[in-house]
Amino acid sequence: MGVFVICTMGRTIQYSKIQKSRYALQTSSNISLDDGLVYIHRVQVTPAKVYFYGPEINVSNRVVRHFSADIDNFLRISFVDEDCEKLRSVDLSPRSGSGNDARRTALYNRVLSVLSNGISIGDKHFEFLAFSSSQLRDNSAWMFASRQGLTASDIREWMGDFHSIRNVAKYAARLGQSFSSSTETLKVHKHEVEEIPDIENGTIYTFSDGIGKISASFAMEIRYGGYKGVVAVDPRSNHKLSLRKSMSKFQSENITLDVLAYSKYQPCFLNRQLITLLSTLGVRDNVFELKQEEAIKQLNRMVTEPQAAREAIELMPMGEVTNVVKELLSCGYQPDHEPYLSMLLQTFRASKLLEMKTKSRIFIPKGRAVMGCLDETRTLKYGQVFIQASYGADDHRKFIVTGKVVVAKNPCLHPGDVRVLQAVDVPGLHHMFDCVVFPQQGQRQPMDYTPAPAEILDHDVTIEEIEEYFTNYIVNESLGIISNAHVVFADKEYMKAESAPCIQLAQLFSVAVDFPKTGVPALVPRELYVKEYPDFMEKLDKVTYVSSGVIGNLYREIKKHTPHIKHFTRDVARRSYDTDLIVDGYEDYITEAVEFKEEYDFKLGNLMDHYGIKSEAEIISGCILKMAKNFSKRSDADAIRMAVRSLRKEARSWFSETSADEDGQDAIEAKASAWYHVTYHPQFWGSYNQEYDRPHLISFPWTNQNYVAYECLQCCHVGDLEFFTYNAVLLGSDVTVPLLLAVTR
Repeated sequence: MGVFVICTMGRTIQYSKIQKSRYALQTSSNISLDDGLVYIHRVQVTPAKVYFYGPEINVSNRVVRHFSADIDNFLRISFVDEDCEKLRSVDLSPRSGSGNDARRTALYNRVLSVLSNGISIGDKHFEFLAFSSSQLRDNSAWMFASRQGLTASDIREWMGDFHSIRNVAKYAARLGQSFSSSTETLKVHKHEVEEIPDIENGTIYTFSDGIGKISASFAMEIRYGGYKGVVAVDPRSNHKLSLRKSMSKFQSENITLDVLAYSKYQPCFLNRQLITLLSTLGVRDNVFELKQEEAIKQLNRMVTEPQAAREAIELMPMGEVTNVVKELLSCGYQPDHEPYLSMLLQTFRASKLLEMKTKSRIFIPKGRAVMGCLDETRTLKYGQVFIQASYGADDHRKFIVTGKVVVAKNPCLHPGDVRVLQAVDVPGLHHMFDCVVFPQQGQRQPMDYTPAPAEILDHDVTIEEIEEYFTNYIVNESLGIISNAHVVFADKEYMKAESAPCIQLAQLFSVAVDFPKTGVPALVPRELYVKEYPDFMEKLDKVTYVSSGVIGNLYREIKKHTPHIKHFTRDVARRSYDTDLIVDGYEDYITEAVEFKEEYDFKLGNLMDHYGIKSEAEIISGCILKMAKNFSKRSDADAIRMAVRSLRKEARSWFSETSADEDGQDAIEAKASAWYHVTYHPQFWGSYNQEYDRPHLISFPWTNQNYVAYECLQCCHVGDLEFFTYNAVLLGSDVTVPLLLAVTR
């Protein structure tokens, strides 16, 4: 197994020296978690070491919720290189392009050995359990320490009956279905569920693949027993759930409806894939350059102009902290004057500039990212869609889109993934919103997405075969390689995404996407290997060239704009301390406020240190600019966001509990004033982080923004407030949405 060490934020520390303090830290710094979150220990295996982390905050899933009494027996394991970065296929097999018969390295054997033999920690022996589809992409899996009466095999048996599945990859994918991060909702008994036929219209294509109906509101991505897919509201349904055969993946007695996502307002952004395809299809370069210029101007204005800030956060919300920003703006604070407001908006701007630079992620105000659903009324004709969208994240008014729209699937590499369709008004679909409704009828898809034929075994799949499949997946996983190659060839070739190399790469990408379910790898031929990269990909260790394409032009333009984030220094504290927020009697609560702020800062600081997040504004807003190598925004952003939400809720409970014994609004205002004073007054600057290498944190009083905002409103004049209305041109009732990014199942 190699050397066992403990690693905290990438630093290796001798266990004997930190055991006592580490135990004290873990028992005092844990946040009181909301429902849906759990603490899980994690292990990272490198070629030479094993690093131990945790417990860490994770979004729960069906399995850990059911076996919550054994939560300490669950373990997340991931395989990384010595820099805590994802293993490359060549690390395990120097000839990975040759398929499963390629020569293996000692590292391949190490990964397989850990999965086969498990890991012993103290008196517990953790053995392989399963992995979700996202874990597989991250070279990660679940392990479980069996006890008397409950083993890893027992858990897999509880999950469902998989014996009819004779393909290793599909078997593994079905095991992982129960490990998708989800929210538990209600119990739906078998008599409340009906199975309805799929819609094929006499073709080889299943138009209703993975689509069902539900009697509740919203469209939702769900897991129910052995079913998975998207269900959309059908007011005519007499059953709570109507599920199709294409949604059924295995047999299970579980009757809990788990929700992974639901339809809601989501802003739309261009990205490199979409820009490449639209450019290929004839959209001129200056269109994208103008859109980027408009996005930059909006970001620049939002850090100085209240109206621009309101519009920006309404269309591109920052989660729960959005309400704090709105209330501060409503109190008459200028975006570049109040430190907390300023650092949130500046960090938001910095994150969007970074996304534009690294991903060409350009905000499209009239676009939406939506979930795809099926027209159960059979009203829509081929080439038509129905779209009813929300105006904004907190504006629940709706508008119906009519006219031509552009719809793209995500991800998109083939030109046929972008379609120009006709949005029409269908009264029978007015109960559907924040999703795009497609017709049941139509012709064949623009590209053949039929998965490669999977290998079928003549025996039941064994857990040893799944462990070997996991290791082979690391060898043959090629999504990133194919995607990068597509970017390069589309940038260099005259025909862009319609060039022969790009079409071949799009087909390989489709095979690679299905690899986790089929076990058939996408083998990239040598002539499609990338030899030099465009400058916008920032491959500093590779041969590069200056791109003359649209993405290269966008990249060099955005490089001219740099983020400016002001920190809360002692001088800033002196200038920004607002005496209008200090009320009579606040002194009585200073001692209590200091104690709560110390606890809040300690817990928030630990979160920042653990994830390698450098600034308070990043972790509070969710606009994370950089993390430690052993984490990723894609995998850990939800857990971080929910951890911060839990901490803010815990801080509110401190305020509410101690306020329960107080009489009158005056006492509550005095306490809120004390929380503000011990955070902002220059005499307290730096007093909470003397033992830690951390900046002075100022989000503490804003966890109770309702009370602080009340004081703000008490001390500001009506003339200071800037009431706003929606721009009728941008969001009027007769608006058409020229671009929609459809996030399909």
